Amino acid sequence: MKVLFIGDIVGKPGRGAVKNLLPGIVGGYGVDIVIANCENAAGGFGVTRKVVDELYNDEIDILTSGNHIWDKKEISEFIGDYETLLRPANYPTGTPGKGSVIVHNGSGTSIGVLNLEGRVFMRPLDCPFRVAEREIGALKDKTNIIIVDMHAEATSEKESLGWFLDGRVSAVLGTHTHVQTADERVLPRGTAYITDAGMTGSFDSVLGIKKEVALERFLTLLPNRYEVAKGDVRLQGVLIDIDDKTGRGLSIERLSIAMES
Repeated sequence: MKVLFIGDIVGKPGRGAVKNLLPGIVGGYGVDIVIANCENAAGGFGVTRKVVDELYNDEIDILTSGNHIWDKKEISEFIGDYETLLRPANYPTGTPGKGSVIVHNGSGTSIGVLNLEGRVFMRPLDCPFRVAEREIGALKDKTNIIIVDMHAEATSEKESLGWFLDGRVSAVLGTHTHVQTADERVLPRGTAYITDAGMTGSFDSVLGIKKEVALERFLTLLPNRYEVAKGDVRLQGVLIDIDDKTGRGLSIERLSIAMES
């Protein structure tokens, strides 16, 4: 099975990159399942129902997220309406939505996806390591193919989870920092890993936001309204080849594809 994981989609430029580039990637690489992190897809912060529907219409199969999933108040009203729209599984009991899902591709092969959020420099959520053990135990009853989106700030926390789950899941893929790392590899027991899959959006920016706005914050320490940048739009992510029977990751390849202006 070939899985495409798209790094954090930022605003309208990121969604444009998905719309324009995804069909060629899916056809060119023979992709079976497309997963994308959508927590910044609506104006750079959160998601709306309209944006979620747009991303599904653009042939994304599963949407993961992170701490910014809650930035649009309306999310609580509709997150439960979508089986494959995930929020991190280590939020408290009673939080709307769910943190894992199992889907079937066209050939009938099942794939499990688990969404987690880190705690270092972030919110004091439930332990992602212990929650991962619990969730993976349940997913393993139905499939050997499991992809984990670890939405976290600290490289050490992401790497630690990769080693912790090596051999138990097909891939551990980091999100949140919007900067694609060059440490993609298959760990010794068969788990594909990368610290951050990157960002899908404007690279003439600071993490997808207009440079001038970000610089003003750093220079003055005054609050201002973030605005999504528009130039040099790219789609970033990783392509993972997985053994259908064992669930072992066979290879992982970084993608960074520019959209023609």
